Amino acid sequence: MSTTKHPAAKIEPCLVFADEAGNIYDHPDLLMLCRRGGELALPRPDELMPLPVDSEFFLLPGRGALGLDPETGQVEELDELAVAVFASPAHTLSALAAYQTRPGAPTLPLFAYGAVGFYEGRFYVCARRVDQDKRQEFAHIPRERIESGARKLLAELPQNRLVRHLTGCALTYGCPAAKNFSLGRFEAPLPTSRTCNARCVGCISYQPEDSGFPSTQNRISFKPTDKEVIEVMRRHQGKERRPIYSFGQGCEGEPFTEAALIAASVSKFRKGGGKGTVNVNTNASLPGVLPELAKAGVDSIRVSLNSARKGPYEAYYRPNGYQFEDVRQSIGAAKDLGLFVSLNLLYFPGITDCEKEWEALSTLVEETGLDFIQLRNLNLDPELAMKLMAGFDFGPCMGLANFMKRLRKHSPHLRFGYFNPYLEPGAGAER
Repeated sequence: MSTTKHPAAKIEPCLVFADEAGNIYDHPDLLMLCRRGGELALPRPDELMPLPVDSEFFLLPGRGALGLDPETGQVEELDELAVAVFASPAHTLSALAAYQTRPGAPTLPLFAYGAVGFYEGRFYVCARRVDQDKRQEFAHIPRERIESGARKLLAELPQNRLVRHLTGCALTYGCPAAKNFSLGRFEAPLPTSRTCNARCVGCISYQPEDSGFPSTQNRISFKPTDKEVIEVMRRHQGKERRPIYSFGQGCEGEPFTEAALIAASVSKFRKGGGKGTVNVNTNASLPGVLPELAKAGVDSIRVSLNSARKGPYEAYYRPNGYQFEDVRQSIGAAKDLGLFVSLNLLYFPGITDCEKEWEALSTLVEETGLDFIQLRNLNLDPELAMKLMAGFDFGPCMGLANFMKRLRKHSPHLRFGYFNPYLEPGAGAER
């Protein structure tokens, strides 16, 4: 393998690698490489940024670190392990770690594995901050404060199973949404569904035993009552000036399968004077439930997509009882009903930013008028992701910055971010 040094680069991070004990080193001679799709390259000058606070390092077992020898232009593999980073929330990785997988290497857990290097005393990552909201920054919040908030919730609502579930998520799994609920700020999670009509390869709440990797959290094991849901919403409203309530969390299945419960809860909450933005994070598989939800007082939906094309979408989501056309129909129906529509675009460098994907996504935005794209990375072993996408034509890739720039030019109304936005009452748009 070979590559060439980018002549315009002002920052040239060196390769980062690790020993078996977990000690991380920077290489004195080799440069940092990154991977986009199936290609190895040096980082682009416009994508390097200092490693954000709250990011996490990963050692990649069974995978040798790859770096570039600037003298020969050759890619070199080390005996030592490759290192990757998971960029903290509000950031989107634009390139993945470069490594060589060895025989017997285990499948990687459900995270995104960003390229990282070291330059003049600092770690650098290929990423972009796409949202200025500090909603999931906890570096300066003591754990004791979260624990205290959770205890107060349990004391106030001791019979509420949903509260017990969410405080458990905050304290056991470190779920950012559940931690914020315990702190009484930003967005309150409202998991409701025990089942799902998709079989996503990267599902974080359910994995079959033969998948080769575990789910990262447990799925909710009960169906809450509308009373339990409303108690959570009212409690959050009493703490947060600009409250957001979101059905559809990582610890549940598909919320549209519990549309009747959601509609009943939201309707009663609104009739009781409930304020704030009610959102549903969904796979948008059941367009027929949208009128009921809109009538009840739901303001927005966030539709999860890895691709705006049928083939790549269905290869990852593996729909059970619906198809990609239903997702498109839901997006259009939601806009017709006056809802704010976001995409949770599971961005995979070297695939999502390719020409064929851009064309399909820009067409979807144009035809439906959707409002917002949340750029979150696909959390999946990169090689498994590439295997799923094998056989589909993607065309040349443009990089995250150009991908966003071209979408903005094509659809000037379109906004980008990472979190569900708060909507001003009656405005139908982000403040």
